[in-house]
Amino acid sequence: MQYKKILCIPMFSSYFIFSNLLNAAVVETPKQYKEWSVIPFVFTSDLEAEKDANLTEYKEWIISPLAFSTESTGFFAGVGVIKEGLFQPQTTLIASIFRGLNKKVNINGRSQERYFSGSFISFSDFKLPYTERFFFSLMGFKSYYPKMKHYIDGSNDSIKKDVITSAGDANFFNTTFRYVLPFGSGLDNPEGICSLQDGFALGRHACGDGTPLLTGSTSIGLKTFYQYENSENILLWTDPIWWQHGTSLPTWSSNGLRLFLAHDNTDFDLNPSKGYQFELEYSKDFGWGDSLQSWDSLTFKYNHYFNLDTFSFTKQNVLALSLWTAYSFSWDTNKEVTPGINAHRPPTSEGARLGGIYRLRAYNQNRFSDKAAFYATAEYRTIIDYNPLKNYDFVNVPIEWFQVVGFVEAGRVHEQYNLDLLSDMKYDVGVSLRAMVGELPIRFDVAYGSEGTNMWLMVNQPFDF
Repeated sequence: MQYKKILCIPMFSSYFIFSNLLNAAVVETPKQYKEWSVIPFVFTSDLEAEKDANLTEYKEWIISPLAFSTESTGFFAGVGVIKEGLFQPQTTLIASIFRGLNKKVNINGRSQERYFSGSFISFSDFKLPYTERFFFSLMGFKSYYPKMKHYIDGSNDSIKKDVITSAGDANFFNTTFRYVLPFGSGLDNPEGICSLQDGFALGRHACGDGTPLLTGSTSIGLKTFYQYENSENILLWTDPIWWQHGTSLPTWSSNGLRLFLAHDNTDFDLNPSKGYQFELEYSKDFGWGDSLQSWDSLTFKYNHYFNLDTFSFTKQNVLALSLWTAYSFSWDTNKEVTPGINAHRPPTSEGARLGGIYRLRAYNQNRFSDKAAFYATAEYRTIIDYNPLKNYDFVNVPIEWFQVVGFVEAGRVHEQYNLDLLSDMKYDVGVSLRAMVGELPIRFDVAYGSEGTNMWLMVNQPFDF
């Protein structure tokens, strides 16, 4: 099958991206699981086989239903479409719409009924006309949540119950302009297209662990972002700053630009067995338009992968390590724009934050946030030989392999970037079952930490990119 290296996330899993930004995660307690989810496999009209039966290529539109339930949304269902190779071989189009059941919520002291609703669109990796290595992507989401959670005080010593819960809108729209530099693998293959067989990349044995710039793919780029959240519980937000742009509800909006440098020197970026990746990104909200206030942040991520010997019952064993750190230069801990919110701090979904789908998975989404953050994790990933769904006709999308993972995580936020980030850290441990479904890894993670247990269903490996 043809595989796009900068592959956008298909619709049937796109909701889980939203929860990363908007606190709509599945939250569990240590003794009782309160939420559940049903994610059906993608239904598609055609899978066209080539001469090798193990090599397949998606040719038609994919239609995907889903159902999910979280504390923030209640139960909801949706449908969407995926089209790969629209206009160009490396592109992916995703569109979806969701609607939930009525859920009782408390708004300004009165019990009312509200339901989750939302729509999503994404179009990724479109090569701009008259260019060879300049790509454009967009992603937009419009939604209404019955119960959004805001951890305004997300300091390391904060408590889990110190959270603001409110119904309201949560929207975002992002664009990316990415330029693949003309050296390494980006010289002859800027689109990053390769072939997969049985869920493994073909012809990539010599890739990974090479010299930066001489090998691997390096990209630089510019992103634009816009985020909008409001709250119907106006009694929780009494300071007039929330209405300073003439809105009818308390609103926290943010918009700005990001500059990034990314380098991938692995053998297969969606499921690496060896090599390394790093990314440096600077984000800046200039305080333009309806932005609540200006802010900035700098983040850095480094991943490394070690290919280990296999056992008689495994196809691949990998030790995967990741380090992530962030700092906000603008965050003024000595000044507040409104009680409880420091001047020039990022929103809770931006900057130095931990907790949720990607970092400290035992904790709620964006549970911790401060001026600085440090995070590290180790995963032991093993792809097992056993695959009961490999050749069953009732599964419309090929499930190429199953992967069993054990992981540990440690991290902390702090008001200064110093060695205190390495003391009094938050820890968790967990296990995960993952599968290569079509062209995309799907993961089900269970993690346990000091505040309980969380379960996450998500696409892609947690820190690969």
